[in-house]
Amino acid sequence: MLRRFLCTCNSGGASTVTVTASAKKKNVVFLGSPQVSASVLDKLILASQASHSIFELAAVVTQPPSVRDRGRKNLMPSPVAQLALDKGFPQQLIFTPHRAGEENFLSNLKGVNPDLCITAAYGNILPQRFLDIPPCGTVNIHPSLLPLYRGAAPVQRALQDGVTETGVSLAYTIRALDAGPVIAYEKFQVDDSIKAPELLSILFDLGSGLLIRELPFILDGSAKVKALPQDDSNATLAPKLTSEESWLSFDQEAPVLHNKVRAFTGWPGTRAKIQVANSKTNGFDLLDIKVISTRVCNKGIQSRDKNEILFSGDALQIPCAGESWLEVTELQLPGKKVMRARDFWNGLRGQKLKLPSQLEILA
Repeated sequence: MLRRFLCTCNSGGASTVTVTASAKKKNVVFLGSPQVSASVLDKLILASQASHSIFELAAVVTQPPSVRDRGRKNLMPSPVAQLALDKGFPQQLIFTPHRAGEENFLSNLKGVNPDLCITAAYGNILPQRFLDIPPCGTVNIHPSLLPLYRGAAPVQRALQDGVTETGVSLAYTIRALDAGPVIAYEKFQVDDSIKAPELLSILFDLGSGLLIRELPFILDGSAKVKALPQDDSNATLAPKLTSEESWLSFDQEAPVLHNKVRAFTGWPGTRAKIQVANSKTNGFDLLDIKVISTRVCNKGIQSRDKNEILFSGDALQIPCAGESWLEVTELQLPGKKVMRARDFWNGLRGQKLKLPSQLEILA
């Protein structure tokens, strides 16, 4: 069950503003790259096309084309660039600098006379020379309740910590990392089954709603006056995930591992090493698996071997620290598609599973 709470630092009432035919629309530049950014851009384009809109989209800035799929050699535009092209946005107004401080890019940006820049998961550091260009400033949709979880992976780190409440903030961008005054925020509580990609999508969807609602106040300057400064003493950081973090260690308790699986879904994922009995050698073979979906077992389990992996219902049951058990309902073998734990177990044909010792992992 998703519970939502809305807060704005503005007290200006309704945000719908009607523009007379003679009023000049403000120029807005959007910066973003992944699919969650594309969803924000889609709503921004729709709002700009409304009859009462007070702004127009002057340019789109995104990451350069890259190889996104294995086995493909062709460079592909970012999801944001692809959406802009699909919507008929002029290709010459889609900028793809490698760095936001490039002279040519800054010159092109000045050429479209932006009143406001909006960022949503853009993926590039914005230098002061950039921030000095738009007179209404630069605002960012950040998927956390600032000053909590400043940094590159706020959703993942929040889930990894097992938080039951997080949110999305609309804040001005300054040179310090995610430290600008907060214009508005929305918070909500989540259950313990939601994964990072789903939560990320929800938060950016809510964030785009905040953005559209607050745009009139941002463009007339009143938001800058009423935005609330962050309390740096309460700030926490959300550093970028690394592939080295993806391994699960079962000397941790099951809730910790379950939260990590939810947080690392997508990239880099979570991996584990287990052992499968080999009837030919009367030993065990080491097997790397990718853990896709889990839950914490809430019932007591008795096992004669503290390292034995069991199966019950629809899940592998893996012993963890503190006499806790992690249930794995979906997994992926090397070179294979994601499969249900039941199908994996049936394929073993009675072969036992157990956790390897540290020496067996290193052997």
